[in-house]
Amino acid sequence: MTTVAGERHTAARDLTSTLIGDRAGGWDLAGELPVAVLRELGRRGALCAQVPVEFGGLGLSSADNGELTAHTGGLCSSVRSVQTSQGMAAWSISRFGDPEQRRRYLPRLTGGRLAAVAFSEVDAGSDLSAMTTRIEVAGDEAVVTGEKVWTTAAGYADLILVVGRSGSGAAVAVVPRDSPGVRLTRVPHPSGCRAAGHADVRLDAVRLPVSAILGGGGHDLSMLVTAMLLYGRMSVAWGCVGILRECLRVSATHVRSRSQFGTELARHQLVSRHLAELLVAEQVATRACEHASRCWDAGEPGLVAAVVLAKQVSSQNAARGAATAVQLLASRAAHDGSPVARAYRDAKLMEIIEGTTEICQLVLADHVLATAGRGDA
Repeated sequence: MTTVAGERHTAARDLTSTLIGDRAGGWDLAGELPVAVLRELGRRGALCAQVPVEFGGLGLSSADNGELTAHTGGLCSSVRSVQTSQGMAAWSISRFGDPEQRRRYLPRLTGGRLAAVAFSEVDAGSDLSAMTTRIEVAGDEAVVTGEKVWTTAAGYADLILVVGRSGSGAAVAVVPRDSPGVRLTRVPHPSGCRAAGHADVRLDAVRLPVSAILGGGGHDLSMLVTAMLLYGRMSVAWGCVGILRECLRVSATHVRSRSQFGTELARHQLVSRHLAELLVAEQVATRACEHASRCWDAGEPGLVAAVVLAKQVSSQNAARGAATAVQLLASRAAHDGSPVARAYRDAKLMEIIEGTTEICQLVLADHVLATAGRGDA
């Protein structure tokens, strides 16, 4: 039975297909996405589709938004990266902003404005204790000082959500990109998601009204970052499902169209094994993401572990699956611009962003130890 939410999901999927089409290879080579495309996707709610309808969003469930993200990821991981950043910004505003801040910022993100989230620093990636960015609040003013690196989508962003230390805790400041003291430097020649607008962000005593601090600040840094990364990890996981589906599609098409030793390539047993392994990788990643989205939509207490598990399984399977696809396509995958070559580079980056493979393993190990003997691991 067709639902209103289902119709919104279908419309967003169709819009994404239309606007991206077969242009991803050219965007990847140029290292740039058309801002008009991003703004149109944003204006139509497709970049942060879980935002409630009352704020101009599509109001999709995590499951429906996940399938939309997988579709985008199969078409263009750079657009999906912007989609992840926009969704993470919206989720952070919804999670930590007060009602007035939600009314102020969310309609901007569903109205064509673009956003990025700045976490990492030169010496503070996974090690949050090394974060040095400061958000100092005095009266009705806040001052943000620090340097962030590898901020996805910052090259296109109108708003940058900056995470920093504030007093004895932490805070998130919503910084307009055109604020005095904000300086962006694009990351040159990234190996993956080349067109995603990665940039380093320098903030030199950027002055903001205190109303730009989500929820007034005063958060625990570890809790704040974990909560903000939750959406990003979920989005990356579903995006990896899209990478796997595209690799499977391209690989199957190729081996059907090519013959070796007088036999269709698809009929060679070792090739069949590769196809089977690709299918298993895609299906396992899909099931892990579906489980995490069910936990998200139901508000289950095991959500964090389920999302980290989905991110871990999907990113590793995507990296291995893309390598398998390269093996199957051989020389046809050995040049820039081909979907499989792009997937190979993009998928590897997915094992690093939003928590490296090793960090995910530590989180999952902690979950096992915390739940041992309780029967809910």
